[in-house]
Amino acid sequence: MTIGEVMAILSPEFSDLTISKIRFLEEQGLVEPGRTAAGYRKFSSDDVDRLRYVLAAQRDHYLPLKVIRENLEALDRGLELPDPSESAPRVPGHAVPVGVPGTDRFDGHAASLRLTRGELLRESGVEAELLDALEGYGVLSPAPGGPWYDGEALEVLRAAAALAAHGIEARHLRVFRTAADREVALAEQVAAPLQRSGRAGSAEQAARADQVAREIAAACLRLHTALVAGALGRTGR
Repeated sequence: MTIGEVMAILSPEFSDLTISKIRFLEEQGLVEPGRTAAGYRKFSSDDVDRLRYVLAAQRDHYLPLKVIRENLEALDRGLELPDPSESAPRVPGHAVPVGVPGTDRFDGHAASLRLTRGELLRESGVEAELLDALEGYGVLSPAPGGPWYDGEALEVLRAAAALAAHGIEARHLRVFRTAADREVALAEQVAAPLQRSGRAGSAEQAARADQVAREIAAACLRLHTALVAGALGRTGR
């Protein structure tokens, strides 16, 4: 959309909106429209949603641009954009793992979620001491490439907290990390020939290698679940 089309969409809701105001918000980094080859702004529907949030936060809740910018930055990290009256963005309910990679029960959004340490502790309701212990034993760590934690880390921390309530300490969970790493290594070993041919061949081959790795990981997880269930059944529990 052009800046004029954006004005036509938002003006009925924000009667004092001007093109200069939209340009100012762009200068402040709150919206970043694309540009045509000739340099004209082109706004997406997401840009319009961001502008609507900014304008409503200013008009209805008098939020300063600093707070609005922080909220939008959290949105870009996968958190749920809060109501302007709320102080902190939240993790969407669908952003944590709900199944097995490679199946239709798995929400891949968890891997793209980026949480700060404080957000991870807040969302999990866990004390920092447990997180420190899990990191110390190599059970949990920030995502590669930055000081962020993803949705899987949130689920690991929640599960560890549930186990800790039964007296199972972080040091006891190292065996789970080791087993997971071995299963991943097995999947990568099988998929490696496909990955090599994918790099040298088509994108379809690379996608197939990724799918094979996910299918193997899913089968490993089902096997683990079945073995644990069977063992518990034999003990009469």
